[in-house]
Amino acid sequence: MPDHTAPAEQARALTEAALRRMPKRDYMNRRQQMFFRQCLLAMRKEIEADLATYRLALQSDERQPDDFDLASAEEDRRYLLRTIERNIGLLKKVDGALRRLTTGDYGYCLESGEPIGIERLLARPTAEYSIDVKARQESRERHYVHHRS
Repeated sequence: MPDHTAPAEQARALTEAALRRMPKRDYMNRRQQMFFRQCLLAMRKEIEADLATYRLALQSDERQPDDFDLASAEEDRRYLLRTIERNIGLLKKVDGALRRLTTGDYGYCLESGEPIGIERLLARPTAEYSIDVKARQESRERHYVHHRS
């Protein structure tokens, strides 16, 4: 019997378990792309909400009466700024993944062109590299850092 449901409804119906059971030949088909688009859009929305909360917390610039409170407030401020910076970086990765979905490159390693894999994308929807390529990159980084120290 043909499936006459709209693509968005099909994507909603696709669960992680169903996604994992799909044959490899279906890799990055329309339903899978819709699943990951929804996942990435939800991530984007959550990150934006967090950023708004963090920025609001930064704007509440209360004057602290003593040096200890002031030092604690400054440490909290530095922590918030680092958190904002990390979230902005993650937001850029999410936007990059959404662009790759639009161009048809999502789910494929930027270096090798090989499929990244459903399991890796479920764990990290913003992944840009296959696990093998990422492992080689990290190994080179460790090697470089080790020889520089």
